Amino acid sequence: MSTATVLGFGARTPQRVLDVLSRAVTDHGVVSIDAQRSQNVELALCEAPYRVFAENDSQLEKKEPPNVLIYCLPTSVTEYLGFSQEASAVRSKLLNDNNTVVALYDPKSDGIVGGDSTLVLSAIGGDAVAKSTLAAASLSSLSQLDQLAAAQLGPEKRQDVVIVVGSGGREHALAVALAKSPLVGSVICCPGNGGTAVEGGKISNASDVDGKQDNNTVLALVKRVGAAMVVVGPEAPLVDGLVDEMAAAFPDVRVFGPTKAAAELEASKAFTKDFLQEHGIPTAKYRNFTDAAEAIAYVESLDENDRQVVKASGLAAGKGVLLPTTKEETIAAVKEIMSDRAFGAAGDTCVIESFMKGPEASCLAFCDGNTAVLMPAAQDHKRALDNDEGLNTGGMGAYAPAPCVTPDLQKEIEAMCIKTVEKMAERGTPYVGVLYAGMMLTPDGPSVLEFNCRFGDPETQVVLPLLETDLYEVLMACCDGTLQSVDVRFKENTAAATIVCAAKGYPESYPKGMAIEGLDAANAIENVKVYHAGTKVAEDDVTRCSGGRVLAVTGLGKNLKYALQAAYQGVSLLDFIGSEGEHLMHFRTDIAKGAKHKKLRLGVLGSTRGTALIPIIEACASGELHAEIVAVVSNKKSAPILEKGRALGVTVTTKFISSKGLSRAQYDAECTATLLGAGVEFVLLIGYMRILSKPFTDFWAGRCINVHPSLLPKHAGGMDLAVHQAVLDAGEEETGCTIHQVTEAVDGGPIVIQKKVKVEAGDTAESLKAKVQPLEGPAFIEAIRMQCGGETISYADAGVSIDAGNQLIDLIKPACKATRRAGCDADLGGFGGLFDLAAAGYDSANTVLIGATDGVGTKLRIAQSMKKHESVGIDLVAMCVNDLIVAGGEPLFFLDYYATGQLHVEEAAAVVRGIAEGCVQAGCGLIGGETAEMPSMYAPGDYDLAGFSVGAVHRDRILPQGVCAGDTLLGLPSSGIHSNGFSLVRKLIAKEGLEFESPCPWDDAPTIGDSLLTPTKIYVKSCLPLIKGGLLKGLAHITGGGLVENLPRSLPSGVGAEISGHPSLPSVFKWMQNASGLDDNEMLRTLNCGIGMVLILDISNVAAAKQLLNEAGEVIVYDLGALVEGEGVTVTTKLA
Repeated sequence: MSTATVLGFGARTPQRVLDVLSRAVTDHGVVSIDAQRSQNVELALCEAPYRVFAENDSQLEKKEPPNVLIYCLPTSVTEYLGFSQEASAVRSKLLNDNNTVVALYDPKSDGIVGGDSTLVLSAIGGDAVAKSTLAAASLSSLSQLDQLAAAQLGPEKRQDVVIVVGSGGREHALAVALAKSPLVGSVICCPGNGGTAVEGGKISNASDVDGKQDNNTVLALVKRVGAAMVVVGPEAPLVDGLVDEMAAAFPDVRVFGPTKAAAELEASKAFTKDFLQEHGIPTAKYRNFTDAAEAIAYVESLDENDRQVVKASGLAAGKGVLLPTTKEETIAAVKEIMSDRAFGAAGDTCVIESFMKGPEASCLAFCDGNTAVLMPAAQDHKRALDNDEGLNTGGMGAYAPAPCVTPDLQKEIEAMCIKTVEKMAERGTPYVGVLYAGMMLTPDGPSVLEFNCRFGDPETQVVLPLLETDLYEVLMACCDGTLQSVDVRFKENTAAATIVCAAKGYPESYPKGMAIEGLDAANAIENVKVYHAGTKVAEDDVTRCSGGRVLAVTGLGKNLKYALQAAYQGVSLLDFIGSEGEHLMHFRTDIAKGAKHKKLRLGVLGSTRGTALIPIIEACASGELHAEIVAVVSNKKSAPILEKGRALGVTVTTKFISSKGLSRAQYDAECTATLLGAGVEFVLLIGYMRILSKPFTDFWAGRCINVHPSLLPKHAGGMDLAVHQAVLDAGEEETGCTIHQVTEAVDGGPIVIQKKVKVEAGDTAESLKAKVQPLEGPAFIEAIRMQCGGETISYADAGVSIDAGNQLIDLIKPACKATRRAGCDADLGGFGGLFDLAAAGYDSANTVLIGATDGVGTKLRIAQSMKKHESVGIDLVAMCVNDLIVAGGEPLFFLDYYATGQLHVEEAAAVVRGIAEGCVQAGCGLIGGETAEMPSMYAPGDYDLAGFSVGAVHRDRILPQGVCAGDTLLGLPSSGIHSNGFSLVRKLIAKEGLEFESPCPWDDAPTIGDSLLTPTKIYVKSCLPLIKGGLLKGLAHITGGGLVENLPRSLPSGVGAEISGHPSLPSVFKWMQNASGLDDNEMLRTLNCGIGMVLILDISNVAAAKQLLNEAGEVIVYDLGALVEGEGVTVTTKLA
């Protein structure tokens, strides 16, 4: 299958590249699109006019096209250096891969390097000249980048000095991000904090500023250090006009931040409200007041239930917003701000606005005076205590990206920010810097709460670690008005969480001077960074607390769960220790709790009335379901289900999508784009009258369910009344509905839920529909509840029965007890089995332990087919303990592993009883085992076995020892095929047209299966007396590979075997040889051919050995031959 790889596009989705990709799929048969570091490409391709999935099912009957690689050229040297491996991979493809068409996209010219879209498509179509033209141009562009990179890495490389104004955690995060740029030589923090003082590398605190950050101090520092850029952290210097003074004093120095006039967006809430209203940017209904009496009169005129928010218009250190709940409290809030002047001059103007409901989001945007680029939305926690209790603070934690801000909302909020920047430019106050929009996601859509003119804290500490693009280049582009030329990228599939560690008592009175412990340990954790705020390095070189919010610990992870785990792991290592040894650190333990347990976002595809949607809507509204419907899409313009979607409000995407002129996959791609844009996580098909394409079902695999009006798999493929009539025609006694996962096979996906009703005499198709249809909504609710976690899903729900496991233990205990021996009690139920070597008669100082593990192989298929399970338990033990005895070891204990898709207690008990019998025959204790029930791993009726055995041998009796030419070989007969070679055996039986239940053609067993299930012979009690008597030099267990392969494993180099007394083949092996056509040599290297164990001994010990073997029950002992000088095994007798 051919693949088109899209590399390095970040947030870009250039039209000409999307056109090439879509036509590569639709016209040339490319099957897969692999978007690497190109997070928006897949969604953009699903949208009109492209309507292409990343994974497709090409039906084109033509030669398979080549692979395609489209690489987005970096817009800067720093990006090229940061991802140099990408350019290397592209160069390698160009030089070494003849089956890949490579094209480069240049974002600066918005074009294909060396050609255009047509040239790329020609190359994909097999035009060698087009491919060569693209390759030559691509190599040339990469060489130019190499030259630029070499210059930056050379002795005259650019090393700018950047000043960061401020002393908080925000400024620490800015300094760390800026220092990563290869264009930056040093970052000087003015005044900085204890963290930036010891960060090291490029980062340091300004000297001789005495903790000040006023305009004069900054201007003097710029002159002293020759700064190339000043980045302003807090709002106060901006409102005080630092940017304006810098422009006048140092016109060549870039300053990242708005002018005093532009900073009015934060300095005056009244100005901002008027600005938003004037330009049609959504915000709450409001009134501005400069007279307290007028403000109170306005409040008194409002309805009792019309809740208001009261704000001091000016800067009030983040504390000038009051949230009264009654009219009386609102009036008191007005008086506090305007009459009592609680916030000083900031309250000279008071803003009273309607209280808005919904989740809040902190949305920060880079702005260059012309446009804006939105960063991932964050959510912070203002209250001091868990569960959003306690006093308001500057922020106790944050996380990003905020799940509540969907891709569509992200676009909508970014458009608001862009409009704000454009309108500020029109009024002559261009906005450069960060625009921090506090957004309320109301039922009527996103609405602006307020603007801040700087980075947020602690939002900066979660957003900047997600930034992939060089921050310094982004800030330079903002200052130069060229933001559109930089692709501002953020890390894909990564989340960040920040936990603020504060001094106990904050935000009220709190202690200072505590020693901070654990900083190095916390920073040493992978994906954790500790940012400092209220810290200083004391004269004793100890970092100590100097403020209320002291540290911000940020963790990164592949999702929010892992990011939080990392952050809290860092916090767990930190502490603030007072002078008396007291612990004085406070932090919230519930950051992002709501996001971790967010509602499941449901999308609905429907074509009809959508009756089953009504109970789902009600269950979501009542809280019965921890879910919300966010999109309703229909292929019918007049479908009543669309009205149900519109009734849910404007925040629910309700859309008719026409299928006219579109293939099934194209239509499904556009639907998918709509669902993804709304943030849909789980799709419901409710009366959806379309067959879905394979790309759709693959994309939403496991995340899309449908309802069918019968008890599937019965009557699959039918619809509506026809299904109910089919139930009646079949004379069925019950019917119902089925919720099933949607797959390519119509009505063929895994069943999730079924609801049943009785079919009664006199029922018609219409009456059955009337019975079944009311079941569909509740069935959907049950299925959704299982998906969203509103209901505890037990092991039983997953197909695993704990009760069956307990019942099995009760059944097998007696069998296990029967295996007791000295050294173990063979009891079950503990976490591990114990064995006492001393009690078994072994001196631990001179004892060597031997371990062996094995399985039964495909012989299990015969047991499962015949439903006879006890003998394979003996096989399992035999395959392990026979290997132990070969090393001279006495088997001491045994453990088993039984894995199945569904635990059938009697079946499993039969297997374990067989294991116990094998242990009795081997003289070892069955001291433990594991039963694993894994529905997703094994088909119904299947199980697998593994055995583990440990034995012991005196150090001077380990076998083999002293084996040499002239030694005698004795053979002990096998009981049959044992447990090896059954893949061949099963194939031969099928070849002969027989089944396991067929009469046995080679012996008196009732069936072939009965004969083949004869258990493997256990040789422990036969051989152990000879080992203890010192009669044996070695043993060989004849398993897979037969005598020819296994005997040499026990022989030293230079010694071979001459077999002159091999017995004739037992009847089962004769049948196998005739059926297979194998000659004697192949039989001997494939099956045991009647010999299960070979004994190696001195000729002088043969008589004594045979006597002991006879006493142990070995009636037949074969004189096989002798060892000779040489290599390998030679058999001189015929097997027939």
